[in-house]
Amino acid sequence: MQYQKYADTYLLRLEPEEEILAALGALAAAEGILLAEVGGLGALKELEVCVFDTVKKVYYTNTFAQPMELISLTGTITQMDGAPYLHLHAAAGDGAGRVLGGHLKRAVVSATAELTVRTLPGRVDRRYSDAIGLNLLDF
Repeated sequence: MQYQKYADTYLLRLEPEEEILAALGALAAAEGILLAEVGGLGALKELEVCVFDTVKKVYYTNTFAQPMELISLTGTITQMDGAPYLHLHAAAGDGAGRVLGGHLKRAVVSATAELTVRTLPGRVDRRYSDAIGLNLLDF
């Protein structure tokens, strides 16, 4: 991963075989990022995304191992239990033009990925909600 900071925003370039969540987590830890919004695009070879069932309170995971274009990556960096907490959603297109997406669990770069991390002033933590079954923003 290579990155540069411009004002309040980091611009990242990921290399082949790098995993997006791992790279963003490493950046957040190294740079002390407490609160940020994330965006990106790129080329992937592996993608693992899930959808949350609000009734059963479980995630259903889908895994794809094929050439894909990351057409949208969006989310936040907050804090939970004293560590960076990444909440990202991704949409990727496959060779047939279908879009695959959901809550991002894993994404491995095939060629490159270009990400932006715009830091925000302050800090937001998360707490687990028994009622909903998710880690929610705690203002």
